[in-house]
Amino acid sequence: MDHAAETHVIGGVDTHKHLHVATVVDHRDCVLGTASFPTTRHGYRLMLAWMRSFGDLQRVGVECSGSYGAGLLRYTQGAGVDILEVTTPNKLDRRRRGKNDDFDTESAAHAAFAKRHTVTPRTRDGMVESLRVLRVCRKTGSRPLLLARVRLICSDDPRGVRAGDNEKTGPRPPSEHPG
Repeated sequence: MDHAAETHVIGGVDTHKHLHVATVVDHRDCVLGTASFPTTRHGYRLMLAWMRSFGDLQRVGVECSGSYGAGLLRYTQGAGVDILEVTTPNKLDRRRRGKNDDFDTESAAHAAFAKRHTVTPRTRDGMVESLRVLRVCRKTGSRPLLLARVRLICSDDPRGVRAGDNEKTGPRPPSEHPG
């Protein structure tokens, strides 16, 4: 078998407001590791470096790339990584197992590996995104609501606007899972 094919890895990410949980699977779809990273530009850089430390990163499946994952989406696309938006795990499975970030991120990695339950995410930049922001601001009648909307839109900014928000929450150390 080709050595290059044996060293490629696939990532999966479950997104949250302050931390993103990431998993890496190998070319056989076996979990290599899981870790969490802050939702800052530095955290995105650490996450990509961590994923790439396992091998050649082929693609990353991101759950909810349109909300808390929008900043991660833009950063990883800018780094030249192929991104797939992954649908959330089956609600029946989630109800049986309970809410578990490790399970969600592993499901995202497995879905990206198999390229199932995935779509190509919107880039959320350029003219269309600018018009969306203007439309949201125009629809908002009161000043407090307008400021709340602008804060929400800026909350996915990878350029460090939110860097001060994440001082209280740090990443958990990577855990190795037998594969």
